[in-house]
Amino acid sequence: MERTEKVTLTNMCMVKDGTKVLVQEKKGAGGIIFPGGHVEPGEPIVDSVIREIMEETGLTIESPELCGVKDWMEEDGKRYVVFLFRADRFSGEVTSSDEGRVFWMEKDDVLRSDWVWHMDGIMRILADGEFAELFLDSEDDWRPILK
Repeated sequence: MERTEKVTLTNMCMVKDGTKVLVQEKKGAGGIIFPGGHVEPGEPIVDSVIREIMEETGLTIESPELCGVKDWMEEDGKRYVVFLFRADRFSGEVTSSDEGRVFWMEKDDVLRSDWVWHMDGIMRILADGEFAELFLDSEDDWRPILK
């Protein structure tokens, strides 16, 4: 039995400032999401989220906390994994990038806005700590995995 699989590794981070969170209108996504991106080959996961947040928002985050993952199987058999981080220590000035406009929003307003990519489940991991994994099963249903 094969025990390895092809995997795409990515990250996303909810940057908090008091009651506000930094969101992004990612180009082509059709709504808001937390900033993040791909892990480069050979790059540590934590380094990747620090780099991606700097590239997409202009902020340097410190001590990002890994809160959980969102993952699914692609049609070609690859697994796609999003490492979900939270950070509340940062420096710098918010600056949008080619990836899309970034701006602060009240955390409680996120799910009342035009959001994408199962943001409701992501918020249950990042904001509430309710579960650790959001997995798209073979029935095309998102299944939360409790802590």
